[in-house]
Amino acid sequence: MEPALSLAGVTKRYGAFAAVNDLSFEAKPGAILGFLGPNGAGKTTTLRMILGLIAPTAGGLSVLGRADARSVRSRIGFLPEERGLYRRMTATAAIAFLASLKGVAPKEARARARRLLSEHGLGEAADRQIRALSKGMAQKVQLLSAIAHDPDLVILDEPFSGLDPVGQQSLEGIIRGLAQRGATVVFSTHVMQHAERLCDQVVLIAKGRKIFDGSVSQACAAAPRRLVVEGTLAPETLSRAPGVAHVTVEEGSQGERRITAELAPGAPAQEALAALFASDPKITRLELSEPHLHDAFIVLTERAGQTS
Repeated sequence: MEPALSLAGVTKRYGAFAAVNDLSFEAKPGAILGFLGPNGAGKTTTLRMILGLIAPTAGGLSVLGRADARSVRSRIGFLPEERGLYRRMTATAAIAFLASLKGVAPKEARARARRLLSEHGLGEAADRQIRALSKGMAQKVQLLSAIAHDPDLVILDEPFSGLDPVGQQSLEGIIRGLAQRGATVVFSTHVMQHAERLCDQVVLIAKGRKIFDGSVSQACAAAPRRLVVEGTLAPETLSRAPGVAHVTVEEGSQGERRITAELAPGAPAQEALAALFASDPKITRLELSEPHLHDAFIVLTERAGQTS
C-alpha cells in the first residue's frame, strides 16, 4: 500500500543553519503519527514543507501520491500552531467558509458545519460569533474547520496546546475518529501522554535530525524499567543483582530506605527480585515501573546528545 506521506532525505537550510537535516519517514493510510521533539527541533519547519508552504533545500516528499501537496490541498486538513479565525464570523460561518475553500458546495458546507458543531458539543454555539466563545471553544471550532471537508490527510501542529483536560479528551476522540474512517493523522505535541495513548507510530527529531522512528512500545523499550523498593534493606542487595544497571537510595526514618533500581535494557526483573527476597528484607512497598513515552523521550534525546 502506497504511504499517505513519505519524506526521503529532506533537508531545509537557512544559510549555514540546517533547520531540518536529512529527514526520512513514512506514514501509512489510516495511521496516527506523533511527531515529537524538543523546542526548536524542526517540527514546524517539517510540517510546512509537507504542506508545500516552503520548499526543501534537498530531498523529496510524497504527499497523497504527489510531490507537491498544493496539488492535493483539497484532500488535506491543517491546524496551525498559530490559531486564527475571523472573530466576527459565527462558528457555523467560519467552518462553512473554510470548507468551501476546499471545494465543498456552500449549502453542504453549512450543513456539515452545523452537524459537526452538534456532534462535538458546540450546537448551542453554532450562531455565536467567534469573539464570544471561550478560548477552548474557539480552538475546537478551528479544528472542525480543518476537517469539515473530510480530508484524507490531517496535519495538526500542537493541537493540545491551551486545551483543558475535557477539551484534550474530546480532541483525542476526534483524532481516533478520523483514523477510523481512514484518514492519516500527523500531529506534533509536547504532551507525551497524548502521543502514548493515540499513536501507531512516533517520529522523534532533535536539532533537525531523526533520532527515532517506530511504535510507542519500541520507543519505551529504550528507557529502563525501574524496581522501586521501600523498607529496611541493604542497597547492596539490589546493586549486585543481575540485570541491575543503576541504584539510587533515599534514606528515610527508623532505618527505612527507598531504593530505585534501574534495570538494563531487556533484563528480566525476576533475577533482581530473587536476589532481593533472598536477603530476607522487611518490605513496605514494592513496585515494578514500566517506562512511559516521556521516559523514552528523555533517554533518546540524551543518547543522541540533542538535549536543548
